Parts: sequence; structure tokens; C-alpha cells
Amino acid sequence: MTKLEGTKVRVRFAPSPTGYLHIGGARTVLFNWLLARKSGGKFILRIEDTDRSRHVGDSVAKILDDLRWLGMTWDEGPEAGGDAGPYFQSERLSLYNEHLARMLESGDAYYALETPQELETMRENARAEKRILSYDRPSPIPTIEEGEAAKRDRKKVVVRFKMPDEDITVCDDILGDVTLKSGQIEDFVIQKSDGFPTYHFACVVDDELMKITHVLRGQEHLMNTPKHVAMQRSLGFTTPHYAHMPVIFNMNGSKMSKRDKEKALKNGDPPPEIDVNDFRVAGYLPEAVVNFISLLGWNPGDDREHFSLGELVETFTLDRVGKTNAKFDREKLLAFNTNWAASLDFGLLFKAFCDFLSASENIPQEIRDADEKKLREALKACSGFRIFPDVIKKVGFVFASDNDIEFDPKAVKKVLAKNENAGYAILDHMITRLEALADWSVGSIERLINDVCEARDIKMGNVAQPLRVAVSGSTISPAIGDTLVLLGKKSTLARIRKCLMNREPK
Repeated sequence: MTKLEGTKVRVRFAPSPTGYLHIGGARTVLFNWLLARKSGGKFILRIEDTDRSRHVGDSVAKILDDLRWLGMTWDEGPEAGGDAGPYFQSERLSLYNEHLARMLESGDAYYALETPQELETMRENARAEKRILSYDRPSPIPTIEEGEAAKRDRKKVVVRFKMPDEDITVCDDILGDVTLKSGQIEDFVIQKSDGFPTYHFACVVDDELMKITHVLRGQEHLMNTPKHVAMQRSLGFTTPHYAHMPVIFNMNGSKMSKRDKEKALKNGDPPPEIDVNDFRVAGYLPEAVVNFISLLGWNPGDDREHFSLGELVETFTLDRVGKTNAKFDREKLLAFNTNWAASLDFGLLFKAFCDFLSASENIPQEIRDADEKKLREALKACSGFRIFPDVIKKVGFVFASDNDIEFDPKAVKKVLAKNENAGYAILDHMITRLEALADWSVGSIERLINDVCEARDIKMGNVAQPLRVAVSGSTISPAIGDTLVLLGKKSTLARIRKCLMNREPK
């Protein structure tokens, strides 16, 4: 029976250290974090590292880094400490063993002595009989003494929980009451042969000892919850509030999985972003990612879609989380990111840009080495971009040396050589005018271009585009005044001269 009324909310996120944080896990973190912040409660980070075969050495640091990037801090856990620690399950074995002994003594758990070969025979028989494998409880059940003797003989012994012969109802704050009929779950392993607890057992013990009041997780965990409730009853533990959130799917209805990246690479396609770090190095803003994932399964009850983290804390309620599976619309995320890039305080935008430059691998060294002033000016000159690689594409040429500029043959043909080298003729005229320009500012450059357009009765593009190709090598750059100011007078003139020297004769 749940006995939590009036208690302070304590929620947890408990990742396994197997790599970067999945975007679905980030949504779980966010909803737990929001519930804690909204209620004045505590958000606990716990590392479930008892599956030693899947442990990746630096993944804890990666997960912590991902959470910090998203802007979500934890009140207790690694680096933060807390009274309920340690917060790594691998450091809590004595606590699990204490509770395991209680369950063995009560008869609610027992040693299972089947060899791997015997278990495989059970599976083969089930396949031959075309039935689902169900572990058959041994009769008689091995005694504690027999189990301990087998362990001393170095046999692969596990401990199984004896599922009670009764229906189990999970009271879910999102899905309502969910009942599992008696006999639908076999006796399951709670301690592996290596002495480590399974996820199910460690999770139940930790939730009790860490005084977790609410467990928010994806619906894929729903079938685990009756197992947890049964163990809580066996140990006399409090059952927390459970809330199982909608699963996140791709737009085609398939589940978002890290295997999607493997499939894409095999097919020669660009791998999709799946982990939080994927979105970080792809140039998304954390504010946009948080805003977007907040709406995967939750709605504020009105038409609002733009939320800062602070606004989400004010607005979030668990009763607005739906039951229907959510779809990850990447085009919508791009739109969110575009809007956030246009509206975010420039100081925060520049900080995120610098983080992108340091986190991403495919950034030219000359951009990494650029001084802060030039990076700031370049970012300010770019408006309307979707993700940070668009900025690199638009202003990357500014950081290259004048000698390294290469001219796109298509741009040369379309802009400079077309109409009997009309673009080159404009450059011949403009280099003289630009050399004489004393005030190298956006306003002064734009006035000069306007004067030339009026004098020659031509459009702005007939002057701006040849200049753009000459200084950038392509037809893409910020507004032409901003472009030339970013480059500076010396580089602008040097690049125009290089372009004119490379022109082909008629």
C-alpha cells in the first residue's frame, strides 16, 4: 500500500553506464527533474552499474556531461554527494546482500541450481513444443544450505524471487490501474551467479533506502513494475507512485534506437541523432532540445510551444502527460532550434556556439584557433540559421587564409563569367572604389554599392554577388557589408585581386 501523502517528493534517474545518454532517457530526466523542481523536492542521480559486462569506462562522465549540457543539475548523486549514498550500485553490495538474506530466510527467494546446460535444454524443449519458455519452480526448492554448498563448489548459482500466487495491481498516475494476473510472471533472478544483484532487485532496495516517492519512466518498463511491487510487499517496503510515460518513436512508427545509427552506416546514409551528444555535436541548442522533448508526451493544456526551462517548471504537471506514444519529428526540432537561435540572448548563443566548436570533430583548425572577438562578430553576422554548422558554412571562409580560398566553378560560371564576364567587370570597377574607401564600415560599404548600382542602373545583386564569390569562393555569405567588414579591407582586396588573376580569357 502506498503511504506517501504529505511526504516530500524525491525522484530519481538511474542510468546504466553503457555510453552516452539516449534522447529518450533525457526526456525521462526532464520530467523527473521538473516534478522535483515544481514540488520543491529532490532529484537524485543513481548509477546502476551492476551489469559489469556492459559497463563502459568513461560513460558516467559522459552522462554527467550530457545532463549539464541540458541544464539539469542533481541534488544528490555522483559529485553532489548526499545522505542516501553511495550512489553507485556497485558500491552498495552489502546492502543488497542484507536484504537478500532476509528474503532467503522468509522463503520469498531461493537458490536456483540449474546448470546453463539444463536451462538451455528447457529452452530447446519449449521451442520444440512451440510454447513460450517459462521457468518451472523446482520441487522441492533447494535449501539455503544446499545453495551455499553449491556456491562453495564454485557452481553457477543464482537466487530467484518466488512470485506470489496472486494478482498484482499497479496504480499508475498516468495509465490508471494496471493488473497482472497470477501466474503471468515466472520466478525471476534477483542475484546473478557473479554475486551482483539484477536490475530489479537493486532498484527496489535503492528506491526504498533512498526514500524515492515517485518513479517516472517509459512505458517499456511497465511489465517490470509488478515484479517490483511484489518484492516491495515481501520486504515490507513502501510502494512509490508510479507513472509510465509514452514511448518515443520515429516518424515511421519504429522505436528510436541506437541501432538506427548502425543501420544507417551500413546503408551508407548519415547516421541519425539518437543520443544527447549527437544533437550537441550536430549543432543544436540545449534550450531547443529541452523545449522539444518536453512536448513528447506532455502538453501544457493550451497552444503554447515555446518554453524555457524556468517556464516549464512553472507549467509542468504530471496529469498533463498522456498515454499515447510520441513521435520524434526532426523537422519540427529544426524549426524549434531556428526559433531559439533567433530569440536567445546573444551571450548564451555565443556560449553554445563555442561549446559546439569544442565538442564537434569536423571543425577546421583555423576556426578553433580564432580569437573570441572574431568569432563573436562572425556569429552576429549570421541570422536565420537553423543549426551551428549553417554558421560554419556561411562564415567559414572568413577564418581561412587569403591564399587558401578556392572558387566554386559553378559560382564562377553563374556569377562572374556569365554575360561576357560581366561579374569580373564589376570586380574591376569595385576594387578601385574599395581601395579608395577610407571608412571601412558596413554603412559606408553599402552606400558605395548603392552608388554604383544607381550610376550603372543595375540591381544590388549584380554587385553584391560578384563580390561575395570573389571573397568567399561561393554564393553563400552574410550580408555583403557584414562580409567585407568581417574580412577587413586588406583581405577583401587581396581576395578580389586573386579572383581577377584567376579569370579565364573570353
